Amino acid sequence: MASFSPPPKYLIDLLLAWYDDQARTLPWRIKGENHHDPYAVWVSEIMLQQTTVATVKDYFIRFMNVFPTVFDLANAPLEDVLVVWQGLGYYSRARNLHKAARKLVQDFQGFFPSETAVLQTLPGIGPYTAAAIAAIAFNTPCLPVDGNIARVFARMRAIETPLPSLLSEVRTEIKAFVGHGRHHGDVAQALMDLGATVCTPTSPSCNICPWNADCQSARNNTTDQYPTPTIKKKKPLKFAHAYLIQTPSGQLWLRKRPDTGLLAGLMEVPMSDWLEDETLLVQTPPIGGAWIKAPSVIKHVFTHFDLYVQLWTITIDESSLPIEGFWACQSTLPQLALPTLIKKVIKNTQPLSDKS
Repeated sequence: MASFSPPPKYLIDLLLAWYDDQARTLPWRIKGENHHDPYAVWVSEIMLQQTTVATVKDYFIRFMNVFPTVFDLANAPLEDVLVVWQGLGYYSRARNLHKAARKLVQDFQGFFPSETAVLQTLPGIGPYTAAAIAAIAFNTPCLPVDGNIARVFARMRAIETPLPSLLSEVRTEIKAFVGHGRHHGDVAQALMDLGATVCTPTSPSCNICPWNADCQSARNNTTDQYPTPTIKKKKPLKFAHAYLIQTPSGQLWLRKRPDTGLLAGLMEVPMSDWLEDETLLVQTPPIGGAWIKAPSVIKHVFTHFDLYVQLWTITIDESSLPIEGFWACQSTLPQLALPTLIKKVIKNTQPLSDKS
């Protein structure tokens, strides 16, 4: 690894001066030597995985109001956690938060470890999240590397390695910056802000970047070439049938998904298997009756595939059904852990009055 010129301390001083003036105001953030709550840092970092800061802010405040401490989270039923998490998606993050909270209470008496290696033994915490918690909450001499920070250094150093290998190379590069600056947490958060607000994926604001004069791609007007793009594979498609059973009073028949796999433990209307070959998809309603086929197909985008759902509806008198599930009133739906996909299904159903 070639040495930095100018030296890292000079660059960090520029970065922190910019951060003092331009840092984002975030509900989980404290600048400087003041004490950070590792619980708040942890929750925010888990929420920020796959989700934007703008979206996370309100969810973070709501989550902390319901579960203000790691003990509150550990003692809560998983179903309550999933309900509060509704709308953030990637529900495995919520399940891992709950598992990790219970492990923290059981094995660490509710105290967070400050070592990155120990933090990574907790469910849902990888190298980036461990480094972020350690640096921000405990001033541990380390710096996290995510896509935003990797982009900053790829442009600074004109690194041609594409993602995801770029992350490993930047982790090596960034070691030269550890130990400089007033607080490792401020350096980490300054780098996060720089990548998120200035060194953006497209149209970076190089004119206001504190590292502009020392950035190789800015000097060469080649910022659009970094990071080197990866060849994206075409996302596969999957197909399914959804069967919405309702009563004249507006109740819906729901069931709980398995405790493992995608959308584990969440509520859904009865559905078929999700198949990649649409020709193998057979329309097999869970009960007999006069099913009505919806005129349009519902599309839902997951990270690794797109799902196309054909909706079928039926209205029956309220009774017990010979299939797994339970009746739910429209008024109680907000209290249930419904994934966005099922909310789409329900929204696309002709609404009935809820008299129950």
